[in-house]
Amino acid sequence: MTSRWIAWAFVFCSAATLASACSGTPALNCPQGSERWVEYQLFMGRSGPAGEIVDDESWEAFLDEEVTPRFPDGLTVIDGQGQWRGSDGAIKQERSKLLVILAPPGGDARQRLDEISQEYKLRFDQEAVLQTFDETCITFL
Repeated sequence: MTSRWIAWAFVFCSAATLASACSGTPALNCPQGSERWVEYQLFMGRSGPAGEIVDDESWEAFLDEEVTPRFPDGLTVIDGQGQWRGSDGAIKQERSKLLVILAPPGGDARQRLDEISQEYKLRFDQEAVLQTFDETCITFL
């Protein structure tokens, strides 16, 4: 992990509402009838040095083989268009996937997400997968 990513993670944790995970302060207080969960987001680029390398078919296979078995209860995938500065200093614009997963606090969700991120980087020759997490209150209706 580059120092740029470490610095960004520090800034994110300093500003995040997930104070309990970043600074040890009390957990989010949810309204009656709702539960405290964690929302995880993985930002996954679809390009490599030679252009797009994660086509729709490859993404669907990755989702079926790596993500769904680890989170069979549900997830959301959002198509995106983004940009970021790679380790070579160049700004790269690319299509992306935003993977959103809600999970109860505790457990091994973070480990499973780390495994997904590592596999994505290996399979598609990606420099990084950005992960964010935040406490949220949910209600099943």
